[in-house]
Parts: sequence; structure tokens; C-alpha cells
Amino acid sequence: MKPTRIALIFLASIILLFSNACISNSGTGLVLSGPELSEGGVMPDEYTCSDDNISPEIHWSGAPQNTKSYVLIMEDIDAPGGSFIHWIVYDMTKSMILLPKRMAEAGSIPGGTRQGTNSFGVIGYSGPCPPAGETHRYVFTIYALEARLDLDPGIDIDRLKEVMGARILEQTSLTVTYSMP
Repeated sequence: MKPTRIALIFLASIILLFSNACISNSGTGLVLSGPELSEGGVMPDEYTCSDDNISPEIHWSGAPQNTKSYVLIMEDIDAPGGSFIHWIVYDMTKSMILLPKRMAEAGSIPGGTRQGTNSFGVIGYSGPCPPAGETHRYVFTIYALEARLDLDPGIDIDRLKEVMGARILEQTSLTVTYSMP
């Protein structure tokens, strides 16, 4: 093989590796998804206040090797008073890869997972419920952390973010929309 051809193959390999690194989600390997949720899609009614108001199934993958726990936050970024928190789940173990559909509305869940207090003032999930005629965006963000937080159940968003701070290794988001029928 000629040296020029070898150099071109090497250069093409470097470009391919670089382009794959650039297209990963949020510049990271962490990916967030759900069987019924897709980026820019519409939240199915069963997960909202107009129907069953149950939590959706959420999956994640691609966290850094040194991840010790995960945090998931769901917020309405179009709420009239600013960000409105619908769900806080934390201290999920590094071996977890999903939250099941219809999660219990309890502060502590077997395995050490905990839920925080949302902006409705309750522990657990409260689905989208925008004012009639408005379409709001709901952002699910998963955080891979370098440590467990070991916080009591029912923590609020401000305290959670304060404690998470410098422990975040990677994060990524998934945004869906919803309008009242």
C-alpha cells in the first residue's frame, strides 16, 4: 500500500471518530429515552392530569464508568412563574437503567431510590397540566453523579441542586410538549 493511501485512510479514520464524538447527545454519551416519549414529541394523555396522571417509563444509557448514582428531574419550562417541577427522583443506583411506568408515589422506593417534593407540594410524579389553550414544554433531565446523595425523601429542588452541584459527571435531556385536550 502506498504511503499516501495509508495517510488518507488514517485521516479518514480520525475524521470519522471525531464526527461520531460530536454527534452524541449533548456532547456526551449519556442518552435518555422512553418507549412512548421522543424528543419534540407529544406527551401521551395517560401521563397527564387530564387522564391517569401516572409516571412514564424512562430509560437511560451511556453514563461514565465512575457514575455512582442518577438523578432525574422533570420540569415545565413554560410555566407562568418560571420553571415548575413535576418530578424529582434521586439516589438511583449506578446499576439502574430505567424508571418503570406508574412508579409508586412514595418518598423511598426499594433499593434506596428516593423521590422529592414537586412544585405541586407532593412527593412523586405529577403530570403535565398546562392552562387550557397553551402548549408547554416538559424537560426530563438525567444526571450521572460521582456519588450518592444520601438525602432524606421529599427533598425540594433548590436543596437537591445545591447538593448535586459539583458531583455531576454528565447530563442529558429529553423534551416533550403537551396541550390540554
